[in-house]
Amino acid sequence: MKPQITFDHSWEQQLPDWLRSSHTVSSWPLFKLAIETKLRIIPDEFHGLLTPSLLTSIDFLPHQTAAARTVMEEMNGTAILADEVGLGKTIEAGLILKEYMLRGLVSRALILTPASLVNQWAKELREKCQIYALVQKKKPDWTWNGVQIASIDSAKQAKNAEAMEGMIFDMVIIDEAHRLKNPATLNYQFVRRLNKTYCLLLTATPVQNNVDELFHLVSLLKPGHFGSSDSFNSRFKNGKRSIHDQDSFKALLQKVMIRNRRDETDQSPVKRFVETIRITQTKEEKAFYEALIQLKDAVPNAMTLLTLQREACSSKYAALSTIQKLPGQEREEITRLAEAITANSKAEETLSIIKNHPEKTIIFTQYRATQRYLESYFREHGLMAVSFQGNFKKGKKDWMVELFKGPANVLIATEAGSEGLNLQFCRRLINFDLPWNPMKLEQRIGRIHRFGQEQDVHIYHLAYEQTVEDRMLTLLHEKIHLFQSAIGKLDDILDQNWIEEHLHDAFHHSKSIREWEIKVHNLAAALE
Repeated sequence: MKPQITFDHSWEQQLPDWLRSSHTVSSWPLFKLAIETKLRIIPDEFHGLLTPSLLTSIDFLPHQTAAARTVMEEMNGTAILADEVGLGKTIEAGLILKEYMLRGLVSRALILTPASLVNQWAKELREKCQIYALVQKKKPDWTWNGVQIASIDSAKQAKNAEAMEGMIFDMVIIDEAHRLKNPATLNYQFVRRLNKTYCLLLTATPVQNNVDELFHLVSLLKPGHFGSSDSFNSRFKNGKRSIHDQDSFKALLQKVMIRNRRDETDQSPVKRFVETIRITQTKEEKAFYEALIQLKDAVPNAMTLLTLQREACSSKYAALSTIQKLPGQEREEITRLAEAITANSKAEETLSIIKNHPEKTIIFTQYRATQRYLESYFREHGLMAVSFQGNFKKGKKDWMVELFKGPANVLIATEAGSEGLNLQFCRRLINFDLPWNPMKLEQRIGRIHRFGQEQDVHIYHLAYEQTVEDRMLTLLHEKIHLFQSAIGKLDDILDQNWIEEHLHDAFHHSKSIREWEIKVHNLAAALE
């Protein structure tokens, strides 16, 4: 016979008077009142989202709310958010965090990001989700019982890691989580030791080199999800390049990872216009470049020669540091030819683009020497340009972005600027020189072609005619749509490592430029 249960709700009327007259903050009646209050606040069912109805001024996109529901209803608050660049992974994570806070399940949360993104995270959480976080700086207070944001490089320091030992975080969120791919690193070991109830890992590139990286990321979230390392290798791993039993592997992966693609999520997609501009070298530039080709016997290997040619396609300044390592006679002759160059045809074309479209423009180059040259060049022509480098301190990086939002016309970034920056206020991007990896090119474009961009974006690829750069452009970047179609889907995340390895092998191990060209052409043909 079931016992009869009755409820006495008279406490609701008595509570205000009792609180005014009580002289103690801890008692059995008060404890029971707190329990009943908690039960009334927490929803009976763990389905649907509360946040969109509370934050009506924020227009969450369908793929963001769908991701939040999946993480909460099916993944128990532990997942890899692996959307393509620019689809709002930060907002998805903030939405999930807000939902758990509203349900009383998360109070103390720790968000770890690269140093340059700490303030950006704080701003987005505040503006998009009305979550007010404590940014941990020089004198962190890890006992803070709320949401806190810190750079992972700061948090992992011995004194800070020691201070967090024994603490339990209701939720830990880690941005740019592909940096945790190696279990031997201090970053990985630090995150693994954190006591956490829920955990979100954010990365657009969960696999970069081999499938082991994916195994290690998943093991951070759910140890044993893929079994032990040995069982994973025997059951799923087929060398570095492919997976055995892909159906089973995908089924397991889908239990912990969500990946949205841009072409599947854009309701009214912003268009991307890509223009390739082939530039004719001046007589002096051509003489300098052709002299480099003749250095076959003076350089240690074909890759050094290829690197020199790529540097020369950026600027003579980029090539000079490598030239200084050449034997005396060759060095003197090449240096003389470099000094004869009085203009950079690419810089002139870049200036022409900016003057024809007088609006904010971001320029990417792989070489700091070229970056310094361009900053000076634009200043001479009346344009305010600022630089962005990976070795800048966080405050300087933030200041460079603020200058670019304000008075500066141009931001000149090295490859460090292709990760984490949100530049939706800008819609023009110039690739002054081209990375050999098309996925890095896509990361660059993701700085402006991302969630929140309201205007069509314009991308310009610059390349000198009849140079190694021209051949690279022909073989890779005019076929970029092949890589875009082959990389990014869940199916192909598993397979993109063979593309990475093929590109790496072609660039670093070819014995001649012709061999490199053939290998890359074969890759493009295979994708096609």
